Amino acid sequence: MLGAMDRPPLRWYFDFISPFACLQWPKVRALMADEPVVPVPIVFGAVLAAVGQKGPAEIPGKRVFTYRHALWRARMRGVELRFPPAHPFNPLPALRLCIAAGTTAEAIDAIFDWIWLRGQAGDNPEALAPVAARLGLASEACADDAARAMLRANTDAAIAAGIFGVPTLAVGDTLFWGDDAHDFALAALRDPQLLDEAEMQRLARLPEAARRR
Repeated sequence: MLGAMDRPPLRWYFDFISPFACLQWPKVRALMADEPVVPVPIVFGAVLAAVGQKGPAEIPGKRVFTYRHALWRARMRGVELRFPPAHPFNPLPALRLCIAAGTTAEAIDAIFDWIWLRGQAGDNPEALAPVAARLGLASEACADDAARAMLRANTDAAIAAGIFGVPTLAVGDTLFWGDDAHDFALAALRDPQLLDEAEMQRLARLPEAARRR
């Protein structure tokens, strides 16, 4: 098995709009102590448009279930998750602020804390001004042109890599979608032959017997 220094870094694709990204982030942050992990902020809405899907919050019954499920999962971990004033919301200012701050662990901590633990709005520069100040930036960083370009490039690269949802942890070319897939990703990371097992390979080639039109 390759050591952490012998393989390409893992990539963690996320959007601040996702409560499940907030729940996975502490596990990703802990993983960074042993593995090189590159956090990649992307626009979930653009990914959905590219793959022709609706987001969970765009389906009425699924919306309520998703919110309750996120809250329940948080409580099971002792996390006091608090939803922002409205959801879905425009995550672009928060994503750009994160990039302007260098997409550091500290920046990601601060923004998730503000939106999902304090329950504050994160959809405009004025709402994010206290977070920007904490990170040593002006609120104008939320509209920084270089951050806009980087966010667009990140999202385009994520779509090209096959990302279909957030959060996603990429181990090489293999994508592990969702906070609940974190242990699966770690298992594949520790044992690269896991996905080479016969039944895993058969599933990758499983034919479709029907397709909804």
